[in-house]
Amino acid sequence: MKSPVQLQHNGREAAGFVESGATLLRFLREVLGDLTPKAGCHQGTCGTCTVLVDGVPRLSCITLAEDCGGSIVETVAGLSRDGTLDPLQQSILDGFAAQCGFCTPGMIMAAKALLREKPQPNRDDIIEALSGNICRCTGYEPIIAAVLAASGRTQTHTVEVG
Repeated sequence: MKSPVQLQHNGREAAGFVESGATLLRFLREVLGDLTPKAGCHQGTCGTCTVLVDGVPRLSCITLAEDCGGSIVETVAGLSRDGTLDPLQQSILDGFAAQCGFCTPGMIMAAKALLREKPQPNRDDIIEALSGNICRCTGYEPIIAAVLAASGRTQTHTVEVG
């Protein structure tokens, strides 16, 4: 049996039908055609499918589409405006913070939620916000630096020698 789902997707009203128990990831990709949330583990452990639901980071691979009816759902596809990247996206690009790029949409959405909640995060805030997102390529440092740059802050390290 199919159920109707109506929500706001990247600033536009969107509706479709899903099989009972279908995930938000499946709805976004297969019904709405938004391929920016990536399908990684399908278990809620890698973070590649992270989207914002009513401003809160959610793992779309374990979130039921039916539970998102009436919600505002944001994906990476909705961040750029008139062909201009969001400052966070630009910072990721400028800082070479994406290598294979598979984790990038989830990382960006988790970081976007943090920056909205705390526009001037420190390094520990960023690490905590991204802790549910796995990256196999960058070693995380370029991503952390890019989020700091997007917030207008710069990364500072103290290295103890001795």
